[in-house]
Amino acid sequence: MSGNPFDPNFEDLPANIPVFPLTGVLLLPRGKLPLNIFEPRYLNMTSDALGSGSRMIGMIQPSDSEGRGKHAELYRVGCAGRITSFTESDDGRLMITLTGVCRFKIAEELALHRGYRQIAADWTAFADDLKAEPASQIDRARLLQGLRDFFKMQGITANWDAIEQSPDERLVTSLAMVCPFAPIEKQALLEASGTSDRAAQMIAMIEMAILGQAGDGEMARH
Repeated sequence: MSGNPFDPNFEDLPANIPVFPLTGVLLLPRGKLPLNIFEPRYLNMTSDALGSGSRMIGMIQPSDSEGRGKHAELYRVGCAGRITSFTESDDGRLMITLTGVCRFKIAEELALHRGYRQIAADWTAFADDLKAEPASQIDRARLLQGLRDFFKMQGITANWDAIEQSPDERLVTSLAMVCPFAPIEKQALLEASGTSDRAAQMIAMIEMAILGQAGDGEMARH
């Protein structure tokens, strides 16, 4: 549990939450996710969440990345975030920030409400998400070296001073959310047991991507 007085206790987490299915979008506990809301059903969802006591929305990926319908199959695990800021635009959009609170499993999908999906959430496996995580053991030097090569390969610029000064959990959470990993890789990072496990998975993903590009380059030269 953080020191933020607005953060819920585990027993206060709502039984039912709206969910926002987005492929390739990851929210983790204590991470911050900006969203630009413009579809009518998701404007309804956001307005209803703002009017509720918890202000919670569950972020979850469709398990079929090609699924475009309102009833695309979903992964069983997502992460709920609390709306911690919002602004309105003159053209009818809402810009919100979700701050990750706790992961959940889908216990049951409920009926559509005002066009958006809702689920009964099972939080029990992730009660520790609301507790301060103990000091992690990550190979920070290996992660940062791989990250430099990965960002160069992807054409991504970064504030390396800020990255190098970030505490381990904040660094790993931010990288997992913003790096251009495949949806199935994002899901693996979401379901990792904690920062150490998440960092180890991320190092493997980064190094595999770098090796893959190196292999493609070798093939192209022959």
